[in-house]
Order: sequence, then structure tokens, then C-alpha cells
Amino acid sequence: MDAQSIEEIYNYKKACDHIITGGQPSEEQLRAVADAGFEVIINLSTNAPHYALPDEEGLVRTLGLQYHYLPVQWETPTAVDFENFIELMEKLTDKKVLVHCAANYRASSFYALYALQKRQWSEPQADAFIVDVWQPDEYPQWLIFIDLIKRRIAAKNNQGNL
Repeated sequence: MDAQSIEEIYNYKKACDHIITGGQPSEEQLRAVADAGFEVIINLSTNAPHYALPDEEGLVRTLGLQYHYLPVQWETPTAVDFENFIELMEKLTDKKVLVHCAANYRASSFYALYALQKRQWSEPQADAFIVDVWQPDEYPQWLIFIDLIKRRIAAKNNQGNL
């Protein structure tokens, strides 16, 4: 097989020097992620057979990387899903991380909202990160979810300013 580049991951998006998001990587792309010095894979997909690798976790672990599976149901993303993601990301602040799902819709949204809450991204910056990959306004459940999380972030920020 030809060597793959991490930039070839479907809907690849670089958030910063140590965080990338993308759609489902191939086996070769996961090897490229490991070769590029990444240390952690976070999979937000539900591992539907037509989108997932047969044993992604096994492959990732043989490459010497940490693997975290936080499945987010496409039809019903929840605040609990997002809190679990925040908790995990806060434990990985010194690691190089690939966050992925099937098409980088969940991953880009979760990372942008995380960066809005924890990395001082502005709301326009977070929105731009998401819409550079996909259009959540075509999916009502995602518009509702993103709005809910943004309101919770704003409320937390306002409490901190009292």
C-alpha cells in the first residue's frame, strides 16, 4: 500500500499543532497518524459497519496509541456526551490527539464547542471551524444541540464574571 498522509483523512481539519479532527480514517491513515507523532485516537462514531473499521481499537493499540470510544448517537447528541468529551479532553491536554467520527460532523462540532469552552475560542471561530466541514443547519437535532451547549457555556462564563 502507498503511504497515506493524515491530510487525506476524510474532511481532515487541523485545530492546532496537537489536535486534528476528521472522518473515519483508513488503516493506512491511522498508521500515518501514529507516524506523525499522534498519541491518542478519540472515536465519536457509533461504529456502524458501513462507516467503521472492523477492529479500530485493536489496530490503534497495536500502533502504540491510546484509544477512547465515546459513541455519540447521530440522531440524539446529548449534553452528557459533550461533558464526557470535555472530561476526556482535559486529561489529554499534553497529548497529540485525533478526534474522529464517520464524516467529521460530530468530531468538528464537539471539538469546536470544547475549544469555545476551554481554549478561549470565540463563537465565530468555533462556528467557522464547524461550517468549514459541514452545515448543521440542515440537521435540526444538531442545531438544537449546538445551541444548548453554547447557552450552557455562556451561562458558565457569566457565573464566573459575577
